[in-house]
Amino acid sequence: MSSTDRLRALVGQGVDALDTPALVVDLDAANRNMQRMAEFAAKHRLRLRPHGKMHKSALFGRLQLQAGAVGLCAQTVAEAEALAAGGINDVFISNEVLGVPKLRRVAALAHQLKGRGGQLAIAVDSTEGIERLAQAMHLTSAVIDVFVEVDVGQGRCGVAPGEPALALVQLLAGRSSSLRYAGLHAYHGAAQHLRTVEERRAAIRAAAALLEHTRSLLAAADLVPPLVTGAGTGTFVEEAASGLWNEIQPGSFLFMDADYLGNQIDPAQPPFEAALFVKSQVVSVSADRAVCDAGHKSHAIDSGLPRVHALPGQPELAFANGGDEHGILRPAQPGGALPALGDTVWLVPGHCDPTVNLHHHIAAVRGGLAAGTVEAVVRVEARGVW
Repeated sequence: MSSTDRLRALVGQGVDALDTPALVVDLDAANRNMQRMAEFAAKHRLRLRPHGKMHKSALFGRLQLQAGAVGLCAQTVAEAEALAAGGINDVFISNEVLGVPKLRRVAALAHQLKGRGGQLAIAVDSTEGIERLAQAMHLTSAVIDVFVEVDVGQGRCGVAPGEPALALVQLLAGRSSSLRYAGLHAYHGAAQHLRTVEERRAAIRAAAALLEHTRSLLAAADLVPPLVTGAGTGTFVEEAASGLWNEIQPGSFLFMDADYLGNQIDPAQPPFEAALFVKSQVVSVSADRAVCDAGHKSHAIDSGLPRVHALPGQPELAFANGGDEHGILRPAQPGGALPALGDTVWLVPGHCDPTVNLHHHIAAVRGGLAAGTVEAVVRVEARGVW
């Protein structure tokens, strides 16, 4: 049986049929997360543009559009191409692109989306970025929406707020008919994982002050941004409360991960639950530990190790680094029980985005992890970096 046939044969089977380590999404939990976010956005009159770099799958993107999203974000040209190929017609590359080959692909993608009534957008933060983009767009009659990215505290990409941002918007607005000034991209990624509510609120208050100053300069120059987009899973309630952002782009809320689940919950935030898991199996047991078959090759550890998700009746376990192929499991409490050889252990990854990027497919399960059924095997079309 080919690998394709083997994957197709999983549909309709119980979770026990999934080999390990396997990346699994609890569809019921993911749908609840999506509905809660969509309701929040509608209540606060915000456009919702989830980040596709998290799930890297057109299927999950289409589900988000059906729930009320206006489009998706992507962080790379390859992600944008993959989402578009899967039927997503409104994509924002929320990142700077300077390479000539990539910009040619940007122009081709803008042309493709225009042909089916869609729209491509991109971020810029430099004069060079605008000039190179304008040159590439000569290859098509399409118009691309361009957001000037402003550094509101991330300390990564983005032009400085205030006068430097004004100067770049002025250049963009008068540069080319194929480049349409769409607004500002103001994302404070560093604030997303500040642990306490007050830390996150303080970070976004500071970001909002920089944004408000920039907006006032733009308004005085008759360049009011048509849209201000930004925000993430950790802080979107703060951006919403400021009244300055009118589009939010959280991504991780759909699946969640151990790092986000470690944040103190803002009372204004809808409750989100873990929906992404690595199914693993115990392959060795000693007096003081058990070993499962899910190591670094199956889950990203840049934001910490995974959390063991104990189903009812299962022992509470702590996960320790076991290398590329293994995880070390010990009782969470002194004197606690260990799992037996062959037992299934469910892990919540430390960071969902790069964990998804490690896998070719996601098993989408309906009915829970204990007794659910595989509803679909979802291809991770946008994995990789090119």
